[in-house]
Amino acid sequence: SLRFPQKLWKMLESSKFQSIWWSEGGKCVAINKDLFKVEVLGREGQQVFYTQKMKSFMRQLNAYGFTKMHWNFQRSASLPEFLAEEAAASAHSQILYYYNPSFNRAHPWLSEMCKRR
Repeated sequence: SLRFPQKLWKMLESSKFQSIWWSEGGKCVAINKDLFKVEVLGREGQQVFYTQKMKSFMRQLNAYGFTKMHWNFQRSASLPEFLAEEAAASAHSQILYYYNPSFNRAHPWLSEMCKRR
């Protein structure tokens, strides 16, 4: 069976999953939390990872050296723009971004350096 980083890589390169993708030019893993829970963790009989809980999956990411990225939005002064940005930020909050310097789409061989802490 594949190690966690290899399973994650396979998912990112597969067109089967809509809930997880490469972002930031292949340097970050982006996860739509709600969709991931249903599409990946909620699979009956065909589990990709050995968990059905988002918290456990996130712990696995942390154990392999992934860190959660936080995006800072520049806020506008005008009310309509501010409200539009708030709506975008709210939708954006469903997306989790994780970064690991050894997990980069442009350098697949680096993923071998992703070791469990």
